[in-house]
Amino acid sequence: MKTLALVAGTICISTMSILAEPTVGQVYRINLTDVDGNALSTADGHITTVVLTSKANIDKARLVGDRIPDFCLGNPLYRMITVVPFETKHSRPVRALMSSVMRRRVDSEAKRLQARYDQLKIARNARPDVFAVADFDSAIAAQLDAQPSASLLRVFIFGKNGELLKQWSDVPSTEELEAALKGN
Repeated sequence: MKTLALVAGTICISTMSILAEPTVGQVYRINLTDVDGNALSTADGHITTVVLTSKANIDKARLVGDRIPDFCLGNPLYRMITVVPFETKHSRPVRALMSSVMRRRVDSEAKRLQARYDQLKIARNARPDVFAVADFDSAIAAQLDAQPSASLLRVFIFGKNGELLKQWSDVPSTEELEAALKGN
């Protein structure tokens, strides 16, 4: 019986640490697969901005992208990933359809980013630099202590090894983003 209680206690503690409010300075190795099938991680050597947003706040996610400093654009050290968790469960065909819609949206965002690349004379295609993840089971949101809701918007900056450097629950200013990203 003591063993069972110890195991149950360990599981509760493990669950609490997984679901705890993300803490600056802690390492979070979160693995993601974007709508293009790319395997990504918060701990794979990039400085990663993750925008966790509801469908209703996609325009705020776009604003975060617009505020990413120029020195990050086209630089393989930096990337931004938009994660959209879904509140309800969807069948495989519906997931495929929603992923297709998200890919079209990513294509549209890449065209906007390409204009910025062209203005800055960055000679590369912007499309491979735009990442979006459909979090159908809300597993990523759960790892970041967020519940899918219509008002969800969280912004996280992770260092190369997955260390949480900064987080916001609203759109950070251009200066805040630059300070957080430049410090690395």
